[in-house]
Amino acid sequence: MGGQACVFYGAAQFSKDIDFLIVADESNSAQLHTALDELAAERIAVPSFDLAALARGHAVHFRCHAKGVEGLRVDVMAHARGLADFNALWSRRASIEDDEGNHYELLSVPDLVNAKKTQREKDWPMISALVETHYRENSHGPNPDQIEFWFREARVPERLITLASDYPVQASVLSQQRPLLTLAIAQDIEALRLALDTERQAEQALDRAYWEPLRKELEEFRKAERQG
Repeated sequence: MGGQACVFYGAAQFSKDIDFLIVADESNSAQLHTALDELAAERIAVPSFDLAALARGHAVHFRCHAKGVEGLRVDVMAHARGLADFNALWSRRASIEDDEGNHYELLSVPDLVNAKKTQREKDWPMISALVETHYRENSHGPNPDQIEFWFREARVPERLITLASDYPVQASVLSQQRPLLTLAIAQDIEALRLALDTERQAEQALDRAYWEPLRKELEEFRKAERQG
């Protein structure tokens, strides 16, 4: 659900860790423990691998030591801000098979874009790359859902202006939900740049607000570990 998924989609060249979204229940927990044992993975930060912590939105972080994956970091989550529940995400996932027959289940591009709307500056160029790659791959004969996705998530001003020109009816309708599209329709590129910056800053503020109580819980987890 993170940088490695972006690599698969061609929106990044590398990622230093692997982020997994999982079902946080007892059965799946046992299977995950087995997989982590095979990777010789040790937890490297709070919280502990606790289903209740996962259910509240925390991530659990591991470092692998098994041969072939030495130093690899694995992060596990059960929820993320702005994402649907696991079953909905799974129903619209992308499945990829490599030349050796290995299967990889990825968040769909729209869901991955939502997952990347974080307070971290480095995630926002990734969003642009994901949308632009999706556009290039589907711009010849797109379906209505793809067009709507581009209007909702594109972050390159020139792309939004092109979309507004190519699909004026959709642009007008969707401007009710994303007001900056009126600037794309008017081809006011400088105002559009400023509006995109404002939109990004608002999303970053929402992400900071989402994580603030979780950060306080992490401090309590750290204090408990030091005292234990």
